[in-house]
Amino acid sequence: MDTKYPLPIDNAFLGQSLKGGSHEPTFAGALSFMRRRYSRDLNGVDLAVWGIPFDAAVSNRPGARFGPQGVRRASAIFCGDPQYPFHFDPFETLAAVDYGDCVFDYGLHAEIPGHIEAQATEILDADTHLFSIGGDHFVTWPLLKAHAAKFGPLALIQFDAHQDTWDDDGGRIDHGSFVGRAVRDGIIDPERSIQIGIRTHAPDDFGIEIIYGYDIDTLGIQGVIEKIEARTGVGPAYMTFDIDCLDPAFAPGTGTPVSGGLSSREALAILRGLGSIDFVGGDVVEVAPAYDHADITSIAGASVALTYIGLLAERRAKQP
Repeated sequence: MDTKYPLPIDNAFLGQSLKGGSHEPTFAGALSFMRRRYSRDLNGVDLAVWGIPFDAAVSNRPGARFGPQGVRRASAIFCGDPQYPFHFDPFETLAAVDYGDCVFDYGLHAEIPGHIEAQATEILDADTHLFSIGGDHFVTWPLLKAHAAKFGPLALIQFDAHQDTWDDDGGRIDHGSFVGRAVRDGIIDPERSIQIGIRTHAPDDFGIEIIYGYDIDTLGIQGVIEKIEARTGVGPAYMTFDIDCLDPAFAPGTGTPVSGGLSSREALAILRGLGSIDFVGGDVVEVAPAYDHADITSIAGASVALTYIGLLAERRAKQP
């Protein structure tokens, strides 16, 4: 960084290293996720954060195409500090980039799943861990396909208000049916999969264990963590976090809000406790900033992403 300036600025473009936090003003500078350098060069990169601005599969309110922008913007307030509750900056351990956004023609919906899967596959083929920011929850379907092609059938850990197991003919572009399709196609292993915070009912659970919203009070945070660990066991797991898992009081900016959900504190505490899980990929979806106030939902989405990344960094630091 040019030393003639009193503070670093525009680390997203001018950063000299893929590691370490940025200390530029939170209210200024080019926005990327946590001020990571924008790059499509994955040489030596441990983690790519990637936006998927797609929301044509929603059943209620659109707007999640703006989720990647919102989460990036919200993440700036966290950059440069040791990250709570890990007491360290994960980017001192992980070489990370903001990979920008998925590229597709918004008018050719049938082609979009293939573009998401192919571009995700390029990242995974570079042996780079992928964390994606949606977009509506349909984007998880091609992401799961790309990850399963590399790692085999996955345990799905899904934070959500909805089961997303509604009827599907195999060709729908629908954010409410991809989980059932993933079970039928052998992408996820239902015997190792679990859904947390569910507050609606679908016709079929496909053998996936469900922790309903009201179960959180009965089980407590540690009880939920233990259930997730027992269910997923050993083997590759994928975490998908639909922001509507949170109660609308904590995440009003989403397409299908449902009352009775988790607080931000509860959800982040559960996620923080999953350090033993072998996560091979993850996403946060359904952030729709237009229905929000003061970036409440985007801040929650950024916090989910940072907690997940903290788990990766903690696991990496423990490796010999």
